[in-house]
Amino acid sequence: MKSLRLLPTATVVALAVVVALPVAFVLLQAVFPHLAQGSFADPFSAVWPTLSHDSTLPLVTNTLRLGVSVALGTALVGGALGAVRGLFHVPGARLWDLCFLLPFLVPPYLAALGWMLLLQTGGYAQQLTGMDAGQFLFSLPGLVFVMTLNIFPVVYFAVSRALATTGSRLADVARVHGASAWRAFARVTLPLALPAFAASLLLAFTMAIEEFGAPAALGARAGFSVLVTSIEGRFADWPIDLPGASILSVVLAVLALFAFVLQHRLAAGKDFETQTGKPIASPPRELGRWKGLALFGFAFVALLATVAPLFSILATAFSGTLSGGLSLANLTTAHFSALLGQGAEGLEALATSLSLALGTSLVTGVLGLLCAWCVVKSTMRGRVLIDGLSLLPHALPGIVVGVGLILAWNLPFWPVTPYNTWGILLLSYSCLLLPYPVRYTSAALRQTAASLEAAARVHGAPAGVALRRITLPLVMPALGASLMIVFAIASRELVTSLLLAPSGVQTVSIFVWRQFEQGSIGQGMAMGVVSMAVSGTLLMLASRLGSRRESTA
Repeated sequence: MKSLRLLPTATVVALAVVVALPVAFVLLQAVFPHLAQGSFADPFSAVWPTLSHDSTLPLVTNTLRLGVSVALGTALVGGALGAVRGLFHVPGARLWDLCFLLPFLVPPYLAALGWMLLLQTGGYAQQLTGMDAGQFLFSLPGLVFVMTLNIFPVVYFAVSRALATTGSRLADVARVHGASAWRAFARVTLPLALPAFAASLLLAFTMAIEEFGAPAALGARAGFSVLVTSIEGRFADWPIDLPGASILSVVLAVLALFAFVLQHRLAAGKDFETQTGKPIASPPRELGRWKGLALFGFAFVALLATVAPLFSILATAFSGTLSGGLSLANLTTAHFSALLGQGAEGLEALATSLSLALGTSLVTGVLGLLCAWCVVKSTMRGRVLIDGLSLLPHALPGIVVGVGLILAWNLPFWPVTPYNTWGILLLSYSCLLLPYPVRYTSAALRQTAASLEAAARVHGAPAGVALRRITLPLVMPALGASLMIVFAIASRELVTSLLLAPSGVQTVSIFVWRQFEQGSIGQGMAMGVVSMAVSGTLLMLASRLGSRRESTA
């Protein structure tokens, strides 16, 4: 029992190190510009010069334009396809779902680089069709196009699942009572799906303003800068501007937090309930004469979102040279041989990424379970604090976490510091991805009856044993699913890796990014292919092992 009493304290201490410390130092550096020199002099003196600088307003405006444009794009693509998928019987529906899931396995920066090779002057599209879309790609519409195709599955799956749950039965009732098809949809079906739709759009907006890879790859050549690329530049380019980077980080965090709070208010305050008694199965309708048009829409989006970037990535990975074009004579596996050769730099980068992803899964799994248990199952003090700290990273852009970790741990008074070691990367990944196991495990714990633990305690089991032998096995499927997501995202994370990786340490994302900067594009794409194959295989094996465990339980 004494050990359980220590759990909230240990959890708060861990959250303070992983979450609160970097956030606090971003705020401190923004207020005290000389903090890095150990001085608290001239508070707030850098705030107005940074905010009033000629470049700041365009950065904020560009960030908002990009976020709103991508959100609208995902609403059109994901909303339309999701509505059709949720309400109608779409031939090959599971295949389309899989096609729209694949972009999540392709890191956004890798997809952006693939589109560059496909559409730029002399790219694969021009070789195959004569189309030169370079001018379009390196512009705001081109950037929005690429990011929309990366993010729209968030809206698609939210809308399709929401509409599939409600079905069309209630709208049919409205039709029976005289409502037109459009009125039934607008007054019955749409309100039931609106909370999920609005929340997914706000999530798409947040993901767009936080994304670094696509704006850095495409926006830079278009002269279109946003907050996240400017913050990274203030650390990467001399002279380094710590106060300016911190202040812009606060601005970006405020934008993300605003969207996050708005999303929760919409989800909490716009609930619709159906009073229908026992649920009745509502099979989806047939598409009828619209079947061909619907299939064309699904196929066209799958071609753009999945096939096109994957084709570009694979074509580059198996081409000897870019100038050789798409030809059998240019086909080679030399990039993979060089990548996986003994002692090769790429192999070390792959091992580093997989090790960090595994370590992040373990750290967030343990800490996420403790946070969820303290919030859901305990009546201890500090539950609200633990809940808030554990979910705060969900609203924090990765660049803000990276800036905070640099400011927090690159100070001389620490006796021991993870800065300039792989440990700083583990901290950054754990901070960013902690909300996934917390959310999944909390949901599972709320579905677990408290009487099970109580029964174990009555029969003499200590509280720690009940937690380990009763609660943990019950939530393990949900926790395992969240850790697979953590592993997949951690193995491809870019922006904090670029900011925090110590000299001589490379992850997969850093390796690919630097190969493009150095002109070794084929080897960079080969690394992308190997990384996606390894991550996908490990996730598939973990999923199958989890399924077998559930079936034998």
